[in-house]
Amino acid sequence: MQKKSFAICTIFIAILVLFAITNVFAGTPPEKGEGELIISTATTGGTYYPIGVGMASLWSIKLASAHGIQVQSITSAGSGENINMLKGEEVDLAILQGLFGKMAWNGIGIYDKPYKELRTITMLWPNVEHFVIIGDKVKTGTVTDIKGLKFSIGRAGSGTERSGLTIMEGLGMKREDVQGEYLGYFESSKAMKDKKLEGANLVAGPPVAAVTDVFATPGMKAVILEFTDEQLETINEKTAYPGFRYIIPANTYPRQTKEVRSIAQPNFLGVRAAVSEESIYLLTKTLFENPEYLKNVHTMGSFITLDNALSGLPAPLHPGAYKYYKEMGLTIPENLVPPEVK
Repeated sequence: MQKKSFAICTIFIAILVLFAITNVFAGTPPEKGEGELIISTATTGGTYYPIGVGMASLWSIKLASAHGIQVQSITSAGSGENINMLKGEEVDLAILQGLFGKMAWNGIGIYDKPYKELRTITMLWPNVEHFVIIGDKVKTGTVTDIKGLKFSIGRAGSGTERSGLTIMEGLGMKREDVQGEYLGYFESSKAMKDKKLEGANLVAGPPVAAVTDVFATPGMKAVILEFTDEQLETINEKTAYPGFRYIIPANTYPRQTKEVRSIAQPNFLGVRAAVSEESIYLLTKTLFENPEYLKNVHTMGSFITLDNALSGLPAPLHPGAYKYYKEMGLTIPENLVPPEVK
């Protein structure tokens, strides 16, 4: 009991500190002072937001006094807006889907020109597809059951919208195959509870707060749709989606008694190439020297390890991250070696 109470207190204090020192903004990024960095997350109902705020808090706590580095977090519409803000130098760091990183770096998909100033720091956690629909709308139990439904694709311009549309494209579906709504996560869960929506795309690392909200609603039956092996293979072959199999364990959500065969793509921490090597070296070092901190913020924090750091990264490392990984003895694949050090 003492250990449990201590853990609860620790998390509570961490949250208080997190919000006390980390400014969370929506809309126009704030003015920055010397030594200040801004990280862009996503909407509040997913996993980008708590992890992003947690990282900003950790970095500020550890680096402000000794190195003058303070990190602020802001909300956004997700990966699409985050790429645009990196390009526009409105933010310094951003949490991004692997899909967006791959498209932006290579100039494919929705991007006409390669974004060669994109650098990476680490893979963060799997971004798990949660296509959630009302139980009585289930036909096959797979993702194609969204056809014809009043369905929230995700906020316009978000990574949720783009990954969902990419998956649909891979399976021969068009935007017009659903009665599309463009809502944030908690807006979507509320609309489902109010019977104004029949389903929603709520991609994030489980447990997703908005999905929990839907499943915990008394008298409401909801289902997370699955992906067959053939569907996963087709999506990867026909699109830029960098997918892999992900099993959502039973009891991840209230009354979810069976495992769900979903799919996922890597989320990663992106950064502008122009940010100083020393700053990113210190951010990377701090992140991996405090493994328990983000585990207490969200369960997906447990994926942020040196063993996973280089998995699925779609663009070269930032020189600061590269320097840290070399010191730690990691073997860096040729495609991840920063152009600046070649």
